[in-house]
Amino acid sequence: MAVENNERALYNLNMCSIELVPSLSHCIETVAKEAYWNLANKYMEGEAGDKELAGQIELLKAFLKMMDFRKLRSESEMHLVEGRRVKFIVYWQDNKPSYDMVIS
Repeated sequence: MAVENNERALYNLNMCSIELVPSLSHCIETVAKEAYWNLANKYMEGEAGDKELAGQIELLKAFLKMMDFRKLRSESEMHLVEGRRVKFIVYWQDNKPSYDMVIS
C-alpha cells in the first residue's frame, strides 16, 4: 500500500516496525540486507541479550526470505525515477512480515 508522507530517515528501528528507504543506487533488497547485517553486527558486539534487537533481526530475516523483491523494486523505482522519496515500513502481520510503501 502506498501512502503520502514527508519523513526522512535511512532506516528507523523500533519494536513494532523497521523503516527502509531505497534509492536509485540502493534498491529495497540491498537496503534491507544492509540493515540486517548492521543489526546482526550490533547484536554480536555485545548486545546479544537485547530482545528488541533480536526481534528486529528476525523481522528483517523473514522479510528478506519471503518478499518478492522484483515486485518491490518495480513498485519503488517507478517513484524514485520521478524524483519522489520511497520508504518501506516493515512490520509483523499475522506472524508474517508485511510492509507499507510510503511515497513523498
